[in-house]
Amino acid sequence: MLTDHPDQSLIDLMQRIAAHDQDASAALRELYDQTSSRLYGVALRVTGNREWAEDALQDAYLNIWRIAGDYRASLSPPMAWLGVIVRSRALDFLRRRNSERVDRNQELDDFVQETVASEAVDPADAVSTSEQAFALRQCLSRLEPKQREVVSLAYLRDLSHGELAVQLKLPLGTVKTWIRRGIEQLRHCMQRFA
Repeated sequence: MLTDHPDQSLIDLMQRIAAHDQDASAALRELYDQTSSRLYGVALRVTGNREWAEDALQDAYLNIWRIAGDYRASLSPPMAWLGVIVRSRALDFLRRRNSERVDRNQELDDFVQETVASEAVDPADAVSTSEQAFALRQCLSRLEPKQREVVSLAYLRDLSHGELAVQLKLPLGTVKTWIRRGIEQLRHCMQRFA
């Protein structure tokens, strides 16, 4: 073992974690104490959100616990190896969040279709409602996905700007701006169908 290697303490911790004996959890805590602030910075740069970065970092340390035995000091410095794991977990986290948003947007689009179609009472109203529903779907589809999600949640689920900001984990100002711009775009678009 090299004792004067600058990363030797981290390498030793990785070996202790890989052993998965009674000392392994203490080694993981020590590794966390020594590296988490720098690795949190990596996760934050990737996700752009403090809560998401914390979640990604937690996932990364769970992964480090599982795969510490795969680390080879001859191939990379420990911080580089740890940084790759954190970056990978942060990107995975972003992919999952984007997938959830796509699913939510589809759910909202389905909700709009069901709501508008079910309100028709007589044939004349049905034609008018159908035309309005078509126009609304066309106009909503022209909004950016994130903006469509915010506008739909605000009006279909009757959520306040603050509730939307909390639910979507977005800044309040961003939510207000997206709603205001979305409504303006919808108004202009719907006028073309009138």
